[in-house]
Amino acid sequence: MRGTVRKITLPRRLVADLMHASIRVPFVSLTRPLNLRGLSEARAQAVERPGWAAIFVKAFALVAKEQPILRTLYVKWPLPAFYELPRSVAMVAVARVEDGQDCVLPQKVAAPDELSLAEVDALIRHAKTAPINEVPAFRKILRTTRLPLPLRRLFWAIGLNFGRQRANYFGSFGVTSVAAYGAGQLHAVSPGPFVLSYGVEKPDQTIEVVLRWDHRVTDAAPMAKALNRLEQVLNGEIAAELRANRQQTEPKPVRAVAT
Repeated sequence: MRGTVRKITLPRRLVADLMHASIRVPFVSLTRPLNLRGLSEARAQAVERPGWAAIFVKAFALVAKEQPILRTLYVKWPLPAFYELPRSVAMVAVARVEDGQDCVLPQKVAAPDELSLAEVDALIRHAKTAPINEVPAFRKILRTTRLPLPLRRLFWAIGLNFGRQRANYFGSFGVTSVAAYGAGQLHAVSPGPFVLSYGVEKPDQTIEVVLRWDHRVTDAAPMAKALNRLEQVLNGEIAAELRANRQQTEPKPVRAVAT
């Protein structure tokens, strides 16, 4: 059967490189429904609702601020070791359509725990709608993707195996979801060390969350505790920020003055 040869676009070449880099990462997954009643109520009352991606990015970074293991990378050069970062760097999978084709590109959010929810949300929304050349994270990774295969492999090896470069290029954790397109669990693959994906909000105000991690870095018990803490942060700090923002935007009552 004679088919049609089509050129591999840059975003698809990026995904191929990403899969090549992820092939030997020993991932383990933990799936758990999180009860987000407090967060859901606060978000429903918010004047401007941040997207779920921004919410999970900031919440996970807040947990990682308390738990250094969530800021720890496995690196191979100069010798195999763990590399603990001073702060979190999120890589958010952003779905776009370029040249008529669906693609996914990573948006970098440095230290999301130090940003407001509105700032995190704005970075992600900008990455969804702005031209590719106007998103620094896209420009940076696609510049490498344009290189010939041997040079790409070299740059990826350097970026993955030196701790400081690993954080700059690939972050300390990833967030992805297909909730916008319906229910379903997404077990994403990446170089790691941590990937968080989430589903749709259910009528009982729970959301199914999948946490995948590099088993060389940690085990299941700490990750189960991290999900417990994530649920607390979502219903606590994140919900409180949404309520505070609502109070700031509400008009103050005007008191009549007698004359």
